[in-house]
Amino acid sequence: MGPSGSGKSTAMNILGCLDTPTAGQYLFKGAHVEALSRDQRARLRRRYLGFVFQGFNLLARTSAQENVELPLLYRGESAAVRRAAAAKALQSVGLGGWEHHTPAELSGGQQQRVAIARAIVTEPAVLLADEPTGNLDTQRSHEIMGLLLALNRDHGITVLMVTHEPDMAAYARRMVHFVDGRIESDAPPNPHPAAAGPARRRRTA
Repeated sequence: MGPSGSGKSTAMNILGCLDTPTAGQYLFKGAHVEALSRDQRARLRRRYLGFVFQGFNLLARTSAQENVELPLLYRGESAAVRRAAAAKALQSVGLGGWEHHTPAELSGGQQQRVAIARAIVTEPAVLLADEPTGNLDTQRSHEIMGLLLALNRDHGITVLMVTHEPDMAAYARRMVHFVDGRIESDAPPNPHPAAAGPARRRRTA
């Protein structure tokens, strides 16, 4: 969290291997990311990372199934593997039976669920979510946060999220607050009731 221009997106871009730091070190599973080539960072992203954005970024004339298959197409997976994996991912976000609907036929919350399914279809270790509830109403926002919480709890996916909304941040177990490009605080937030209770151990990067 933090005000506009505080460094949140820069930090997320570095953690997501989209940008490289100008100084310092970034270790991911023991590898020095700052020393990797562009192709090596791309392979790391494809293997370990998933991305969810505020604007959904779905292909407008393409079905939910085909949108979710896209990362696997880039990996060169066969059509049969892509179909099976996409159907499983859509089922896991509560959209079983909606495979053939285009974004125009889906609500905002459903479109974000498709975007999350696309992000997890490759079974990433880390999911990076940039304002994932920014375009949603309150009810849909809590539905999406409940889904992200379940992905963390039930599938061991580490979720890194940028948000301006304290009630969304309350779902997290750790909140890092940025001011002027520096970390001002790093502590657990006041927990949201839905985030309480035991959880499986998460994978960490």
